[in-house]
Amino acid sequence: MSDLQRKILKNKLPPASPRHLGEIRGDTSKRLTRMRDYTPLSWDSYFEKRLDVHAGEGNIFRVYTAGNSGPLLLLLHGGGYSGLSWALFCSEIVKMVECQVAAIDLRGHGETTTSNDDDLSAETLANMGGALAVHTAYSEYISSIIGLVVIDVVEGTAMDALQSMQSVLRGRPTLFSSLEKAIEWCIRSGQVRNLESARISMPGQLKSVLAGAPATSILKDGEIPEHCSNILQTQTILEEKEDGIQFQQDNNDSVTTSHSPDEVFKTPHQTSESTHYTWRIDLSKTEKYWAGWFKGLSSMFLSCSPPKMLLLAGIDRLDKDLTIGQMQGKFQMQVLPQCGHAVHEDVPDKVAEAIATFMVRHRFTSPTSDFSWLGGIHPDHNHKGVHERNCTIIFDNIWDISSLLI
Repeated sequence: MSDLQRKILKNKLPPASPRHLGEIRGDTSKRLTRMRDYTPLSWDSYFEKRLDVHAGEGNIFRVYTAGNSGPLLLLLHGGGYSGLSWALFCSEIVKMVECQVAAIDLRGHGETTTSNDDDLSAETLANMGGALAVHTAYSEYISSIIGLVVIDVVEGTAMDALQSMQSVLRGRPTLFSSLEKAIEWCIRSGQVRNLESARISMPGQLKSVLAGAPATSILKDGEIPEHCSNILQTQTILEEKEDGIQFQQDNNDSVTTSHSPDEVFKTPHQTSESTHYTWRIDLSKTEKYWAGWFKGLSSMFLSCSPPKMLLLAGIDRLDKDLTIGQMQGKFQMQVLPQCGHAVHEDVPDKVAEAIATFMVRHRFTSPTSDFSWLGGIHPDHNHKGVHERNCTIIFDNIWDISSLLI
């Protein structure tokens, strides 16, 4: 090809983009996708009231509530969590049906303090939300329960998982240098897949090393309630810290873990405890209660007289007893795929829709005008006795909860 032909062809081609410009744009887009907001959110964006229920001497239970009419849903969280894990669910369901909601920080969790936080036996009605609900309904501690919903708790799979639970707990970080780093870990580890939910619920699982109080108690106003000031024994935390190893994160911040991932470059690092947070409850020390929470759970669930629903993250979680019971029509089951174990945090809108439909179908309450429930035709809004009964666990009055919190 002659020089003249090359010049003609060159003039007909569009100008090439500078290579460095494409690289800059690519880098910018990567930076934008990584900019996620991990700052904590406050309870009052999701609940209407924050109450302290006194149940016996030395027992103060933190309860978050919303709604002012209709049946009361008593929401029980799982081990290590707090009532704040129900925040997004509560804001959704009160828009779907006429109801009240009450989410409790159970014994040894969140901002609840009791005379014996270490007693987490099923008989004390203290822990593991779904298991506690089944034990309560089966033992008929409260005669006014009219419905029971259990979320992703099955005896068979739970008992099998206990064998590796200590390893799972040892793999978690023992210290976080900030609440933002804790929330980021919560999302990256897959504990919760919904960022908004993690921002409200993760602080409820932590406590300040320096102040010895739940992170949520000092999150907004900086003042520590008197009954929360003695939750943490500093010596215990310092002993745990000695076994930890610091490793660097993206912004030169750090968390401490007893078993940090092999793929992360480990750099020993000294930091001040004044800004550190650790777990509100040491679940590894509750191992003696684990079998009692779940043993016989499936048979108790099937024996409960109120209408029942089981929400699962996967069909493979059913054990033999529940599979037979489901085939016999002893309970309603719904599978919500593409979510983790914290189903009500990962997909709060879908869980709220499922429970709202369950309540309307059994005439526990009435749907709002905006809610198109899955049953199609709305039942009679004036059905008798709606506000005189309780479910899931549901009470007429918030103060009736004190009969459960002993």
